[in-house]
Amino acid sequence: MSISTINSTQKTVRGFALYVGLEDTDLVAGDPQIEHLVNELRKRLTEIDPSAKTYAAVALAPTNLQGRNLDIVRTALGDPEANKQKNSGQHQRKTGITIDFTRKEILVDGFNARVSYKEFILLQFLVLREGLTVTRDEIAKHLSSYGSDIKQEGSRAIDVQIRRLRAKLLGYDQIIRTVHGEGYRFDRHADVRIIHGNAPSPDRV
Repeated sequence: MSISTINSTQKTVRGFALYVGLEDTDLVAGDPQIEHLVNELRKRLTEIDPSAKTYAAVALAPTNLQGRNLDIVRTALGDPEANKQKNSGQHQRKTGITIDFTRKEILVDGFNARVSYKEFILLQFLVLREGLTVTRDEIAKHLSSYGSDIKQEGSRAIDVQIRRLRAKLLGYDQIIRTVHGEGYRFDRHADVRIIHGNAPSPDRV
């Protein structure tokens, strides 16, 4: 589709920006790092159209900054639409977090967090052991029983999965506590609702 006018003002498309929310720590051992991914994308674009000119910028942000990586990247690189969306969401009603075992989904302030199946199984494993510290090896063993090969990837892969899951929980990420030197623990807050459903979960303790 060709776009020639925007708001009745004659404009032509001169290029595009692709924002990617990803950290080197999100990539498991053996995967290419971000610099390599950027170079591969630029090379592929040149193959598609040799006349294309590119400029790549890697977003830097404080390590303790909360939120989705994609939103942080857009803000750090000065995307004006990102700030508009952020401001429009400042008055969003806080309704808490709902963990629904029946639908295998997580709602954050009423919106689907869109976690992967592996991420949901991981959180369910912790929720069903509320208040108990679960080791990385126990988590890896449990995920491998669902067909994941994470057990062979080591404890770092578990940390990556926890990091990704926490990012999707936004302001409620502290329901997953890190117990240094031991593992992770689920701590229920007052704004957490859990729907177990009628049938018992197969890994209920």
